[in-house]
Amino acid sequence: MNGNNPIELSIAVVILMGTIFGFLGSIGFIRLPDVYNRAHALAKSSTLGVLFVLVGTFLFFLFEGHFSIKLFLGIFFVFLTSPVSTHLICRSAYHSHVELAKESVRDDLREALEKDTKKAPALPGTLWGNREGEINN
Repeated sequence: MNGNNPIELSIAVVILMGTIFGFLGSIGFIRLPDVYNRAHALAKSSTLGVLFVLVGTFLFFLFEGHFSIKLFLGIFFVFLTSPVSTHLICRSAYHSHVELAKESVRDDLREALEKDTKKAPALPGTLWGNREGEINN
């Protein structure tokens, strides 16, 4: 790779975009106020950053004449698992009563949980749907 080929330059730009997404995600992790916003920034940066870096690497090896199924699977699994794991982490933080930031204006999950608890009563001894910290018995 000497940088004179337009394909190599475009691959370098794709990899550079991935590193920029990673850097912006780390800034978001430092600057954002609560766990939900921070998780959002990290999920976007990890998904897009790793995706761009792996796609750039995949394209580089593809144009060099090598097909790597490991890179292809890495792209697929990062794209699939990162948003799902972030969603589960945020939901468990919410169910553990981690408060939203004061600047937050919407709490859609609370409304959805209130609708669910009105439809079906909570099981004895669980905290499901209870945001006041009281145990349903």
